Amino acid sequence: MDRRKFFRAGSLATIGAAVLNPFRTDQELIDFDSLTGKDKKAKNIIFLVSDGMSSGTLNMADIYLNRKMGRSSNWIQLYKDQRVSRALMETASASSIVTDSAAGSSSWGGGFRVNNGSLNVGPNGEEHLPILQKFKMSGKKVGCVTSVPITHATPAGFCINSNSRNAQPEIAKDYLRIGFDIMMGGGDKYFNAEKRTDGEDLYSQYKAKGWQIVRNTQEMNKAGNNNPVLGIFGEDAMPYSLDRSSSKELTNSTPTLAEMTQKAIDHMKGSKKGFALQVEGGKVDWGAHSNDVGALLYDQVAFDEAIKVAIDFAEEDGETLVIITTDHGNANPGIIYGKEANDNFDSLQNYKQTNEWILNEIKPTSTTAQVKELVDYANGHAITDEEAKTILSYYTGTFGKQNGLYNYKNVPFEKYAEIQKKYNSIGWISMQHSADHVELAMFGPGSELLKPFVKNTDLHYLMLQAAEVENKF
Repeated sequence: MDRRKFFRAGSLATIGAAVLNPFRTDQELIDFDSLTGKDKKAKNIIFLVSDGMSSGTLNMADIYLNRKMGRSSNWIQLYKDQRVSRALMETASASSIVTDSAAGSSSWGGGFRVNNGSLNVGPNGEEHLPILQKFKMSGKKVGCVTSVPITHATPAGFCINSNSRNAQPEIAKDYLRIGFDIMMGGGDKYFNAEKRTDGEDLYSQYKAKGWQIVRNTQEMNKAGNNNPVLGIFGEDAMPYSLDRSSSKELTNSTPTLAEMTQKAIDHMKGSKKGFALQVEGGKVDWGAHSNDVGALLYDQVAFDEAIKVAIDFAEEDGETLVIITTDHGNANPGIIYGKEANDNFDSLQNYKQTNEWILNEIKPTSTTAQVKELVDYANGHAITDEEAKTILSYYTGTFGKQNGLYNYKNVPFEKYAEIQKKYNSIGWISMQHSADHVELAMFGPGSELLKPFVKNTDLHYLMLQAAEVENKF
């Protein structure tokens, strides 16, 4: 294939036609040989997404690791060492300047902007073939790992077409029909016959097609490389990293995002034509939606460990493009100025449990003293009687219930985050997504193609370009 004729100037192209080049504004062809070297291409692609990561989240994880461990985060260290190409990325969807995760992932997966809630289905019903299917058709092994259900919006946006991100029971069947190589995360309720509303036993259907089903860390580690792997490690999402680390049972049975990433790489790296892997720190987004700083921070750190796994492999391999980014901001947390800011922020090092754990432990029958004791154990500091009574009032009906995405039990996440601010100096602007331009970093062959400012859809074409896979499917 002549790489110089692969992309032309413009915005987008129809499937099966020559792809238009989203990286230039004039009408000239790019001489890719002079940019990357004649034989330089990305055999493998690892695409890492910290879902819902505002810049403040990236910042807090780096400061946390510096103050606790005396080192930067792996992501920021790549910047400090000038080892990556870096850009800002615009994140809008077809229907809003504020995207959701389905449209955000679809922009990368299908190369077109779609309405919020859709997966690679355009506003007029047009379907865009997802990139992992394109890579699969080109001979690569493909897969996804995530800390939320494997059927959730971000992995699904790389894999399937659907009018609704909420069609997760159907998405679980789509994965089987299409045939990927390794898919790991949560989501037992979408595969288990006892939990699916239609009663279908998808585990048996996957096994019948040769898939290995793994349900814990030990089974994951034992899975062979000759057959596809379905790893399901939670009924819905996997546990938050902070809660996992505080439970011996969860620590022993539930893999980390980094461990799943390493397994996926090991499973696919023997492919002669390479592989493409999406890795999502999905619970970063859930923590932001809950203004749950322990959940958010420790899952961002867990995502950062997955970055190290990917970069370590790419360094040794020499043929792997690593892309590190997020789909949108969420809640825009940050450390607030004040005399006690340093000590307050450092108190996060003592957290043992997330706000989700704390607030679900409180019951309408709990006493003020019990709430205070619970907070002292989980956060390592005391709260006042008045603050404990305020929290309890949400369980007895005085203030009613709080709604919010992924807050299925209507616990008072927002109010508790307001109380915590006095003790940890963390502020939030909302409990929802934001329209931020977001961080984007690339390492390895193809990273030199990155421009300083891109649209989210540009990454679809950059990946095809870097891997020298034509958009003909």
